[in-house]
Amino acid sequence: MSATASAVPDTFRPASAWTAWGQWLALATMTIDHLTRYVAPDSWQLDWAGSSIGRIAFPLFAAMVAWHGLFNTRNPQRYARRILIIGLAAQIPYMMMPRASDALILNVCFTLAAGLAGGAWLRELATRQRRGELAAHWTALGAAATLVVWYLLGDWVEYGHNGLLLIPLLMFAMHHLSQAGSHLSARLLAAAAAFPALWVAGQMNASDMAKSFTVATCLAVLLLAAGAAQRVPPLGTLMPRRLWLAWYPGHFALIAAWLWVMGAASWPLA
Repeated sequence: MSATASAVPDTFRPASAWTAWGQWLALATMTIDHLTRYVAPDSWQLDWAGSSIGRIAFPLFAAMVAWHGLFNTRNPQRYARRILIIGLAAQIPYMMMPRASDALILNVCFTLAAGLAGGAWLRELATRQRRGELAAHWTALGAAATLVVWYLLGDWVEYGHNGLLLIPLLMFAMHHLSQAGSHLSARLLAAAAAFPALWVAGQMNASDMAKSFTVATCLAVLLLAAGAAQRVPPLGTLMPRRLWLAWYPGHFALIAAWLWVMGAASWPLA
């Protein structure tokens, strides 16, 4: 879920070295979550891993998508379409995972792609209105249409309505935090802009432990946007692009194959 180089001026682009570290951490925590949820026997009692380590993955993916969509790509909508392609490739093995309901749920890549598309669209509307290229009523109509799509799509994607909201709110907070400068009033405004993203992050899980890990992950990334990103050293060995793109659908396919083999092995002999 990487992004292309940006044409955005450097003054608007915090350093992005942290995202190389974030890729490894996001894939590791996601894989731990799914292995403990779908593969590890219940007797191992590893539920705590999904409620702690596993709750880092989604907000970290969302934060990286928001960051790249805001700072590192010329075309956020094209970036969203690339994420959607990964989601399409992963949907069938994702649907093979054990779950309580048979209802159709689209995997997290659909959540990330839709959240980015919505956030980029709202940002474009606001920018065009500020430049005088779009009347206020057209901006309001576009925002209302986005709200309708969010409401209708929320029941069909992983992490639901809150998951769809997280990326636009992170983009909003990251923009203000990166532009705050040293003025107290600007810093206070930026801090206020971060609150909605943190509040939504806190609504995404049931247990206090899961809430704390999700909120802490978002808070850490918002601190990076506020200036800490400049202090993150580059990662010497970058993740191969093909590995990054293939990991999500690939690890679900491997888990599905494992579950099928183990299920077949447990069948009684005729």
